[in-house]
Amino acid sequence: MKTARTSSLEIAFREEGPANGWPVILAHGFPYDVHAFDEVAPVLGQAGARVIVPYLRGFGPTRFLSSRTMRSGQQAALGKDLVELMDALGIERAILAGYDWGGLASCVASALWPERVAGLVSYAGYDIIDVERLGRAYNPSLEQVLWYQHLFQHARGRECLALHRRELCRILWKQWSPRWAFDDATFERTAVSFDNPDFVDVVIHSYRFDFGLAEGDPALAPLEAQLAKKPVITVPAITLDGTEDPLKPGGTADHASMFVSRHEHRVVSCGHNFPWEAPQDFADAIITIRTWVACRH
Repeated sequence: MKTARTSSLEIAFREEGPANGWPVILAHGFPYDVHAFDEVAPVLGQAGARVIVPYLRGFGPTRFLSSRTMRSGQQAALGKDLVELMDALGIERAILAGYDWGGLASCVASALWPERVAGLVSYAGYDIIDVERLGRAYNPSLEQVLWYQHLFQHARGRECLALHRRELCRILWKQWSPRWAFDDATFERTAVSFDNPDFVDVVIHSYRFDFGLAEGDPALAPLEAQLAKKPVITVPAITLDGTEDPLKPGGTADHASMFVSRHEHRVVSCGHNFPWEAPQDFADAIITIRTWVACRH
């Protein structure tokens, strides 16, 4: 395990592959951690990549530098963390690949700092949050799946996450990946990351901000204003869908207009936890992006 210091965090990360390899940052989601890429990172390392797998803010050994820093989980913070991690590691440009919160962070970084991003792999689609849209209703079948987001808007939801984080997160694993069979040891290997002292604060703020029910970090307001304009993504991108993901009914192929450089959409038979359920497909998408980038230079 290594760490790198940014403006607000000591980010813990795993590294694989040659130190002089082509840089890739793999970003996990909620409620997962770096182990989601245990089978992806070695494939990329063998293909010549320098693979960086950070624990996101609020997860695992990653820590805030100051008790005075807002424990924000908003999208601008997540995207900025990736770019600042690159700064700390001396990486000028990298391929970004992620899912769930990690896909969000990767899309945000690609939209706001395209000069730093060689290419993008995003599960699922254009994963930048439309805060205004989340203030209005979705189909009841989707609202049912989003029960945890509704719960987190209330004090009892915060208490439930604080007291029962393992039980709650395990339910989400099962619901979101209905055919993925995991054992207790696999879950517990990741669940220790939920013991981070800032986990509850960051998670609750993330979902309350997304619903427009919590103020964001004032320092990030200009970035959120840019994201509210739905900026297109101008870097080469491959977007992914899992056919059995209840959070993305019907998939995200209709997001294609938000990608204005070379873009490909791939669909795989799996649930929400794509890199763990279909690691070779996830790695193949990144290697394809690398091929595209290499052909341009």
